[in-house]
Amino acid sequence: MTKPISRRETLLAGLFGSGYIGLRALATGLPPWFLLNPRRANAQALQCMLNAKNNNQYLILSTSSNGDPVNCNCPGTYENTALIHPGQDEMAKQTVMVGGKSLGAALPWADPSVTTTGGSKGCLSSAVLARTTFFHYMTGTVVHGDQPKVMKMMGATSGGEMMVSAFAKHLSDCFGTVQQAPIAVGAGGNAGELVSFAGRTLPSITPMQLKTLLTGTKNDPLVGLQSRRDQDLNALNARIKQEYPSGSVQSQFLDALATSQTQLRSLADQLANTLANIKQNDVSGQLWAAAALIAAKVTPVVTVHIAMGGDNHSDNNLQAEADQHVSGVTAMNQLLMPDTTNGVLASLGLLDQVTFAFWNVFGRNLAGISKLTASSQTGRDHWGNHNVSVMIGKNFKSAVVGGVTADSNNDGGYAASAIDSASGNASSSGDIPAAQTMVAAARTLGAGLGIPDSVQNSDWIASAGGKTVNAALTSVPQTA
Repeated sequence: MTKPISRRETLLAGLFGSGYIGLRALATGLPPWFLLNPRRANAQALQCMLNAKNNNQYLILSTSSNGDPVNCNCPGTYENTALIHPGQDEMAKQTVMVGGKSLGAALPWADPSVTTTGGSKGCLSSAVLARTTFFHYMTGTVVHGDQPKVMKMMGATSGGEMMVSAFAKHLSDCFGTVQQAPIAVGAGGNAGELVSFAGRTLPSITPMQLKTLLTGTKNDPLVGLQSRRDQDLNALNARIKQEYPSGSVQSQFLDALATSQTQLRSLADQLANTLANIKQNDVSGQLWAAAALIAAKVTPVVTVHIAMGGDNHSDNNLQAEADQHVSGVTAMNQLLMPDTTNGVLASLGLLDQVTFAFWNVFGRNLAGISKLTASSQTGRDHWGNHNVSVMIGKNFKSAVVGGVTADSNNDGGYAASAIDSASGNASSSGDIPAAQTMVAAARTLGAGLGIPDSVQNSDWIASAGGKTVNAALTSVPQTA
């Protein structure tokens, strides 16, 4: 009688593939496709994987259908004194160095060494700020339910693919991940924040579900990685010795990519510690879960949800905005700081291999509309004309791209400006019109992940427009 397949086994197979091929790949350091069919190996594939270690980036993307006011207190929004910011001590205006310029920003974006007279401290390490780009753009929508459309660049992507899924397709082969598709660990029950891939809406997984899948029983999948490694490598060595000549590309794959016993023990310990840090389905749990999925090479892209003020129509004194900027930037710092003891990515040796970014459905109005005035701060409205993506990683410069300008509707509001692509500066005569700034931001994010423009071009419809802003990047990826 065939043993029935449990839900746990089904979920594990979904994450790690049929026969848990992903765990075998994790144990050996070899891509799943090579384990299944070494004949597919060639010099180009090997070079692709070796180059990816140095040039490409995994992506952790925070998404929100709430339209959080991420855009309202970043560098680039303080030089115009008409813009309105929370008045709490925890959000006090500070001067930070971004791109060699002294710019105003809310306190959370300053280093923790910065302290106000009221005792509030900054939340973002200077080391993290030094690789942070604040990209000002517009999404053009004010509808919560348009989050999936924004992820598809409001119709500008080829075949209606989500931006994150296009990135994942480009990155997965050279990273040797188990699956191409992204994974959402922050969506929970919010259908608007689920990810689609090749026309299919993908299920999400919560941090606690991931932890339960991988720990807690005598048959833990992480148990036995050593024996999996030894069995697979012994079998592969024997097969390659029998079927392929000395010095073959198959042998080179083993020599270049195979994980040693010492490396595997270290990785297994790190993953066990990572999973132990998942306590609940909160932001911290999401970040540890995302790191675990990347460390295990399950996927090249993971989405999370970091609150930065939420849907704050009725937010008296902008208190939720203030509090969640503190907690949100603190969470980013936890993920990205270079402290190997406390930093999530650094503790796994992934700090220089992962980029983080925000991509939310819309921003919030900056001044002069409805209930938001200098003397009355009781909330912010949906605002499709200005948003900010915060992009952080080793391939990004400390920079502000674009900025804020008076809205052409003459309604007292402010909008994202056009951008000069060469410098990244806001410019009314810039060659990136305001309506194309979202595509420009996405292209720039893709380039920061190591995807050249020539490769990204296939991801966009002919009329998409927008340009990669190379001024935001430490290096510009080139086609091999």
